[in-house]
Amino acid sequence: MAVLSRLLRARTTISYTIRTFSSSYSTSPPPSSPENDVIKTPTDGRNVQWVFLGCPGVGKGTYASRLSKLLGVPHIATGDLVRDELNSKGPLSEQLSEIVNQGKLVSDHLIINLLSKRLEAGDAKGESGFILDGFPRTIRQAEILEGVTNIDLVINLKLREEALLAKCLGRRTCSQCGGNYNVACIDIKADNEKPAMYMPPLLPPSHCASKLITRSDDTEEVVKERLRIYNEKSRPVEEFYRKRGKLLEFDLPGGIPESWTKLLQLLNLDDHEDKRSAAA
Repeated sequence: MAVLSRLLRARTTISYTIRTFSSSYSTSPPPSSPENDVIKTPTDGRNVQWVFLGCPGVGKGTYASRLSKLLGVPHIATGDLVRDELNSKGPLSEQLSEIVNQGKLVSDHLIINLLSKRLEAGDAKGESGFILDGFPRTIRQAEILEGVTNIDLVINLKLREEALLAKCLGRRTCSQCGGNYNVACIDIKADNEKPAMYMPPLLPPSHCASKLITRSDDTEEVVKERLRIYNEKSRPVEEFYRKRGKLLEFDLPGGIPESWTKLLQLLNLDDHEDKRSAAA
C-alpha cells in the first residue's frame, strides 16, 4: 500500500468550476440534501480523479473508456487488471482464477497490489490523473483510497436488474481482435412505475461474427451471484460517497448513443469528435 500512497499523493489536481445540478439523472425526485447539490466539474480534461461505480456488467468500462479518451486521462479498470494477471500466468493467476470463476470479490490485498503495479507503470510513463473503474468496491477500499488521494467525482451507473442480467449474458468478445460486442436485444415495455427501455444489440462486423466467445464467468448463476455480492458489499460504498457530496447517480435510459449524450449533458461536457462522426 505504500506504493499506492506515494503514487497517488504525487498526482496534482487542477482548478475546478462549481456547477449546481441534480445529483441523479432519473425520473424520481433528487435528494434534497445540500451535500448532493454541488459537484465539482473540471474546466479542462487534465488530472481529473474520478471513480465509476455500478453493478457488474452495467457498462462502467464503456463509459469510463469514452470519458478517458475525451478528457485525456487513463482509464484504469481493475477487472482488466485481474484478467491481464490471469492471462499472464503469473504468481497470482491460480488464486485469482478460482475467485473469479465463483463470482466472488477479489480481496482488498490483491486488488491494491494490482492497482499499485498499474499506477507505478503509469507514473513511469508520465501519466496524470485517472478514471477508476471497479475500485473501490468495499468500504475498506474506499477508506484506503480516501486516505491517499482526493477523489473529485464518483459516477454511479444504474440499470434495472432484468436489463442488467440480459446484458451480462449477451456479452461476447472476438477471440481474434479482442473487440467487445453484445448480442442481447433488450426491449422492456413501460409499466406504471418505470418507462420503457430499448437497448439494441451491439453486433460484430461480419469478419468477427464467427470468432465470438463468451467469458467463462458470464453464466446466469455467476452473474446473479456477482449481483448479490455487489448489493451486499458495494452498495455501502455508494452511501460512503453520497455522504461526502461526491456521488452522481445516473440511470441509464437506453443504449449507448442515448445514454452517452445524456451523461455528457449531466457532466457539462461536449464530445466534439462524436458530433463530427454524426455529421459525417
